[in-house]
Amino acid sequence: MHVIVMHSSPNDTGLTASCAQAAADAIRSAGHEAEEIRLKDYEVCSCKACNEGWGTCHSERRCSQNDQFPELHERFLAADGYVLVTPVYFGEPSEAMKAFADRLRRCERSMGSKPGGLNGKPAIAVAAAGGSGNGTITCLYALERWMDHVGARKFDFIGITRFTRPYKLEQIAQAARAMVTLK
Repeated sequence: MHVIVMHSSPNDTGLTASCAQAAADAIRSAGHEAEEIRLKDYEVCSCKACNEGWGTCHSERRCSQNDQFPELHERFLAADGYVLVTPVYFGEPSEAMKAFADRLRRCERSMGSKPGGLNGKPAIAVAAAGGSGNGTITCLYALERWMDHVGARKFDFIGITRFTRPYKLEQIAQAARAMVTLK
């Protein structure tokens, strides 16, 4: 199984990065492929709601903006599963994760009887709240709504704070391992 582990923190050594690393290591230890993507390494602009709200995302399932989103979109389509890890900012996913997720949602949402390319593929959402721990649940809710829109199979939702880090990193690893080994 080829799983994308994407994290959207600007910090490569913080809680969010540690969560992504725990998932990637567990996937590899189970004999599967983990492709790590740090969104900070890519230029992904916000959706511009082209053509009065629906551009080529509606008609062709592709975005017409000229940044690195199309490359990431293709990589997501080729993957068999996903682990999305975001820091919690103001009770929501990070701005980078929201920009990516919004554009992917527009291209890959189900259209009547035509499911998108992420339909049925398992996904784990991790919300990492490094400060107070507040907002973790609302952040996970936003990621759940995204999974509904793209048709991903909801495998697990994990909230982690700086206070719960010692045992939640192991929970993330267990969930990632289970996702690639359970049928």
